[in-house]
Amino acid sequence: MERIDVTILGRDYSLACSADEKPALMAAVRHVDHLMLRIQGSGKVSSNERIAVMAALQIAGELLAMKAPDGPLGGLAVGDFKRRIEDMNSLLDDALSGQEKLL
Repeated sequence: MERIDVTILGRDYSLACSADEKPALMAAVRHVDHLMLRIQGSGKVSSNERIAVMAALQIAGELLAMKAPDGPLGGLAVGDFKRRIEDMNSLLDDALSGQEKLL
């Protein structure tokens, strides 16, 4: 593991990661820092905790809206995919509980 020092919203953090994970981690640090600085700069949110929550919500929204690459699920957003899996699990649970009642 490699130890790296980063700064996010003016605060220093020491992180550990493998050498092959470092580029992705540094890109994530830059993305989070950029979002948090932009939220702070808007002047609408003042505490670091609230800024972090707002940035986390924005990143979660980006992730859930991200589209799957070409293929059988091409064009389907991750959030839609997750909802469909949850719906299928509910249908399976309902079907299994119905089978248990018949036995």
